[in-house]
Amino acid sequence: MNENLRLLSGGANLALAQRVAELLDVSLCQADADALTPGRFPDGEVRVEIQQTVRGKEVFVVQPTSPPVNDHLIELLLMIDALRRASANMICAVIPYFGYARQDRKKKGRVPISARLVANLLETAGVDRVLTVELHAGQIQGFFDVPVDHLRTDALFAEHIREHHSDWLSNLVVVSPDIGGVWRARRVAKELEKPLAIVEKHRRSSKEEEPEVYNVIGDVAGHDVLLVDDILATGRTLCLAAERLRAEGAKDIFAACTHGLFTGEALSLIEEAPLRKVLVTDTIAHRAEVTGHPKVEIVSVAKLLADAIQRIFSRKSVSDLLVRS
Repeated sequence: MNENLRLLSGGANLALAQRVAELLDVSLCQADADALTPGRFPDGEVRVEIQQTVRGKEVFVVQPTSPPVNDHLIELLLMIDALRRASANMICAVIPYFGYARQDRKKKGRVPISARLVANLLETAGVDRVLTVELHAGQIQGFFDVPVDHLRTDALFAEHIREHHSDWLSNLVVVSPDIGGVWRARRVAKELEKPLAIVEKHRRSSKEEEPEVYNVIGDVAGHDVLLVDDILATGRTLCLAAERLRAEGAKDIFAACTHGLFTGEALSLIEEAPLRKVLVTDTIAHRAEVTGHPKVEIVSVAKLLADAIQRIFSRKSVSDLLVRS
């Protein structure tokens, strides 16, 4: 790899950044005097100091804005500012999980469009481009005036299933747990050459209440089912969909969700739900109870990110990755 490339990690997912660095055959650039990741001042303020020269270099900063979202976002903004002031030639924010993505429009009066504000903050800090994975809403790319490379995980999940879970494929139906995510499930169904079904869901006006699941559009009786979603947060939508599919006669039920937040009682809900296996990626650094859970399996996005970084650095097209992923 060319010596002009620098790879820097924030504190959100150091393990993923290290895997990407290994694949690119580079060392992580140190971000302060004591560790690879940003430190803290005694009052809690984030401390960033780039320990290696970045003048004239192409710098990629790996930092998902996962919980605690605000802390990780501030770390990312400060690293970008430090790099800009240190005369980096190009700064690419590698944001495997883009926090605030679910606040992408005004659903009612007097609420912010938070995803747009985050885009503005990143550009003001000095970012030149953004690399992200499985945005909750594709239109967020249009919130930026800098290039955004948006990688998908359908091919990644499909390849993992074919290689490690080929027994799922003989009688499989791919299902979207809600109508809004049909396009995402359709991509996985196309990759696996399997039929598609949809769980019709109605959410009450209060976001704090559980969604009500009504009916299944498509034939799942007697079939194994793969539920496909982008974010697994509380797990309520996924588990309610699984229960409804079981009531409709589905046999084994699996899930593939790109971003595994596992907030609140998510693991307990998954434990009790009729789900045999839940695939999630490592866009978010998972705690031990997640990685050790018998129903959870981690699929790494490290190679996908490394390939994209290599292409961006080499001024090659990322289109092949965007189409397949």
